[in-house]
Amino acid sequence: MKTVLISGASIAGPALAWWLRHHGFAPTVVEQAPAPRMGGQAIDIRGTALQVIERMGFLAEAQRVRTRMKGMSVLDPDGNEVMRTTEMTFSAGPLDSDDLELLREDLTRMLLDSTRPQVEYRFGDSITALAQDARGVHVAFKHGPPRDFDLVVGADGLHSNVRRHAFGPESDCVRPLGTQLAIFRAENFLNLDHWQVWMRDGDAGFGIYPVRDNTELRITVGFGGAPQDTHSRDPEAQKRLVAERLAHLRWETPRILRAMWDAPDFYFDAMAQVHLERWSSGRVALLGDAAWCASPLSGQGTSMALVGAYVLAEELARAQGDYTGAFRRYEERLRPFIALNQALATENPGGRPSEASIARASHAICLDAPAPASR
Repeated sequence: MKTVLISGASIAGPALAWWLRHHGFAPTVVEQAPAPRMGGQAIDIRGTALQVIERMGFLAEAQRVRTRMKGMSVLDPDGNEVMRTTEMTFSAGPLDSDDLELLREDLTRMLLDSTRPQVEYRFGDSITALAQDARGVHVAFKHGPPRDFDLVVGADGLHSNVRRHAFGPESDCVRPLGTQLAIFRAENFLNLDHWQVWMRDGDAGFGIYPVRDNTELRITVGFGGAPQDTHSRDPEAQKRLVAERLAHLRWETPRILRAMWDAPDFYFDAMAQVHLERWSSGRVALLGDAAWCASPLSGQGTSMALVGAYVLAEELARAQGDYTGAFRRYEERLRPFIALNQALATENPGGRPSEASIARASHAICLDAPAPASR
């Protein structure tokens, strides 16, 4: 058993491809976007996930490109500073910790650059049908001829296409958290120097921080309310909704909204979690947000994806063809870790979970689990 099709080329998918190649598998990655996705927020690598990237040889590069915030300010609705600290930021936590904060696209670039020489990537394509039998999985694609694979892994996010084909409708497993979020980039029109600013009024607010040597801003806006069918709506409609929900905010909000309309990239979705009774169905398994999305509110999505990719690849390598046993042990090892990390998103609604909870969740798994007993 060597061929594995992975759907999704953000973080979980390429990380799994890296580890599968390491163990002698032949992975193929399919991604519906025409090219690697740029933009997005800064992400955190904490706890056990730091061990994963160290074992991949990425730690030094991740440290080199990490964000280097000096602190943050919290503003009132008129833009007056009500709190300032040089000890932590809302996005990364304590600034003197060993955790790494870097841009999502920088980690994706590392993963893609290190796997592309040995891994087949099919950008601009997607899975349209899956059919399993005793020999493997027959996969039909939107573009290109069908192919057969030994296994298929859905690492394609909250709105997973693989999960829909193999596990059923999204409504069966996605639980909204009552918040909607938009992320986009802009020029540094606020002239921030490695400094974050945060504002909130009622259930709406935003966080802004500079990146790329202070030449760009990453802006995250959020507001409460019942989720809408955001993932199938067009970006212009999404931007109109954001503008409407932030219209009452003051200070630099008009400039922020103008930057949103001109943004070269724009992400918008309802915050939600995925809860499934199982992460595999026959020869098809799920990884990352497709299996256990905790939402960006947890701050642990990237760390869970990296750890999950490591564990899944290791169990498949140990199983020597017994994919059913590999998938079972994958779940047994990961579920306690995932449960603690999902809980971070709901521990303190509207705020950051405690540092004790984050530390406990980020270290709640050991990479060096004992091998299964011989049969």
